[in-house]
Amino acid sequence: MNLPRLWHILRVVRRYRLRELLRGNIRDNAQDKGERLRLALEALGPVFVKFGQALSTRPDLLPPEIAIELAKLQDRVPPFDSATARTAIEQALGQPIDALYAEFESEPLASASVAQVHAARLREADGSPGMPVIVKILRPGMREAIARDVGLMYTLARWVQRLHPEGARLRPVAVVEEFESILFDELDMMREGANCAQLRRNWLGSELIYHPQVIWEATRPEVLTQERVFGTSIRDLDTLRAKGVDFKVLSERGVEIFFKQVFRDNFFHADMHPGNIIVDTSDPASPSYLAIDFGIVGCLTPEDQRYLAENFLAFFNQDYRRVAELHVNSGWIPPDTRVEDFESAIRTVCEPIFGKPIKDISFGFFLLRLFQIARRFRYEVQPQLVLLQKTLLQVEGLGRQLDPDLDLWKTAKPIMEDWMRDRLSPAKLSSALRAQLPLVIEALPRLAEQSLLRAERADEIGTSARLAQLERQLAEGQRRTRRTVVAATFTLLTVALGWMLSQDVALPGGSGAVWLSAGLAAWSWWRAR
Repeated sequence: MNLPRLWHILRVVRRYRLRELLRGNIRDNAQDKGERLRLALEALGPVFVKFGQALSTRPDLLPPEIAIELAKLQDRVPPFDSATARTAIEQALGQPIDALYAEFESEPLASASVAQVHAARLREADGSPGMPVIVKILRPGMREAIARDVGLMYTLARWVQRLHPEGARLRPVAVVEEFESILFDELDMMREGANCAQLRRNWLGSELIYHPQVIWEATRPEVLTQERVFGTSIRDLDTLRAKGVDFKVLSERGVEIFFKQVFRDNFFHADMHPGNIIVDTSDPASPSYLAIDFGIVGCLTPEDQRYLAENFLAFFNQDYRRVAELHVNSGWIPPDTRVEDFESAIRTVCEPIFGKPIKDISFGFFLLRLFQIARRFRYEVQPQLVLLQKTLLQVEGLGRQLDPDLDLWKTAKPIMEDWMRDRLSPAKLSSALRAQLPLVIEALPRLAEQSLLRAERADEIGTSARLAQLERQLAEGQRRTRRTVVAATFTLLTVALGWMLSQDVALPGGSGAVWLSAGLAAWSWWRAR
């Protein structure tokens, strides 16, 4: 343990009276506590600043007043000199900087706690300047500094977990683990390049957003080189207005991009703050986005995807019973929770929201209120949803800044409904069955062999009676396996036919096709007996 650093942290804790956060209800005088926490994190340096930024997106952990204060934290540090940058690039790439870049600007475009960005141009084969690029260089000594401070964060998190009244629910150690994973991912420029390449592949040819090309021959874990994109920062609203950009189209496209990344691709850019968003204004009536900075991306498990989509759909359909059931079924709240009690709490808090126009209903506010309710029911923090919550709040805030009348639900609902229908389509179910059948068939010989080996180990002598019993067991196991396969096939067939009939899909052969399919399923079941 780095004792000098630990003593420095303790002095900062004492100076800003942060021990109060470990006592009682942190919601008492939260604004003052939030300001003191922000100042303390700034005094502790870049790693703690980034941790504070991550906490600012956690409405399930902090009251809004503290989250707002932490959102003011700026990840800006003085740049390191260009000579150091050049040396780092040459060491990483193993060749002189002039061999790859015809031009390299000494003055950085941006400087943050993890990395620094310089503008450059690639060198063509004939030596002439080529594609404009940006070169992102990992800050020297960053890995060591992060490892040191994260180790101390674990120590502090354990103290909080023991001393804070809500330590068990807040799971501070798990929060630090999630932060550590995200932060160390940001340190690998190859990983960031791979994230960019995946997003580029997902959206190539789209009129909504453009992702730059990665120059792999000039990319290493410490250095990333990628195509430079030119546009107007989303923060420069006056310039965008002067160029006649349609803010309504821009805001709706931002929402569409996010929800398609989450539900269509299950791979989303998870650091959508205004500094990372550039607008292509070449067609002001149809503006598009230019993406940069791919250090943080997110994805969800299929189960979390489905529960999230169903939660949103149920909430906006005011089906509070379904919201409550989904939370219990997903394990987000304890299984002994009475669904009726949770449903009543959700209705009490959420029903007043629907007195407003739908365009005024905030997804972010919905999540915040949901977390406030769930806290009463021993809701456990879901680290896998942290990035999604953060990005959704960023996207919604940005969209409403561009267009105060933005109806987020109008854009998002069709995307989620299409995704849910696609998951239950006959083609998707058939594809899933085809994917599983080879695994089932392949497993049959192994199951038989394992049963035989277990029998041999149980009785090495092996009497004729035991052999007969083994044969019966193997035969019964094969029958059970056939029944499982047939049951899955029958269920798929039933669901597919039910869906087609509910959607008035014309079946080849008319109603006869239904009876033929049912007859085939019944025959298969009889054969599997």
